[in-house]
Amino acid sequence: MKKIFESEQSGRSMVEMLGVLAIIGVLSVGGISGYSKAMAKFKLTKAQDQLTMLLMNIRTAYATSPSYSGLTPSNAVAYNLAPSDMIAGSGTSATLHNAFGGNVDVVATSNNLNFSIKFEGLGKETCASLASTDWGTDGLVSITLTDNTPHTVDQLPISLPDAFSGCSSEVANNTITWTYY
Repeated sequence: MKKIFESEQSGRSMVEMLGVLAIIGVLSVGGISGYSKAMAKFKLTKAQDQLTMLLMNIRTAYATSPSYSGLTPSNAVAYNLAPSDMIAGSGTSATLHNAFGGNVDVVATSNNLNFSIKFEGLGKETCASLASTDWGTDGLVSITLTDNTPHTVDQLPISLPDAFSGCSSEVANNTITWTYY
């Protein structure tokens, strides 16, 4: 005969449940950290691709022209020189933005024989990484960082310590300007 006050309950204790929640919390923090690093790497690669595509399209479009006269961000959009993921807005109010959300400026230099591509709104690590990338010397005249020190072809690629020094702002206020002929 069964006793009236005996219970046949089964389940998990509160301590076991807290242990499971702690493990889930630790794994979540690790996952979020890994995701953040992966997104930063993705954006850096995307910014490099944007610069490369913009550069190649400008050079192809102006290959038969004696100068880069009239090269502006709005004309780069109008002539389909900029990748679509860089374009914000439409028509004459369209602007260019890099993968990190900063403005991109594309202009002919004062003599119209060279042109510059300027990425703004870069964090320190991103700026240093883009600046120290070996962009080659095919048409590259100089790279100028936030500190406004131009690094000419004979000084390229920029060393990582020099890139960190030139990209001095801790917040996303760094700029890089690539000048090509």
